[in-house]
Amino acid sequence: MINSPRWRKSSFSGSEANCVEAASADGVVLVRDTKDRHGQVHRFPADQWRAFVAGVRNGEFDLDGSGRLP
Repeated sequence: MINSPRWRKSSFSGSEANCVEAASADGVVLVRDTKDRHGQVHRFPADQWRAFVAGVRNGEFDLDGSGRLP
């Protein structure tokens, strides 16, 4: 069990609570829903998280005009 992770919320979320928070510890990235901070925490190996972030930056998950993944 990871003790007291340091959670960070995206600077793009503004004052709204509709986003996720992330923390890292011991090579694992933790992700949780900002609205439910005592709820489930998802854990991802750091290399998988980096691959996901790279995909987001490259537009791999952008929706098409109908709101679907191409």
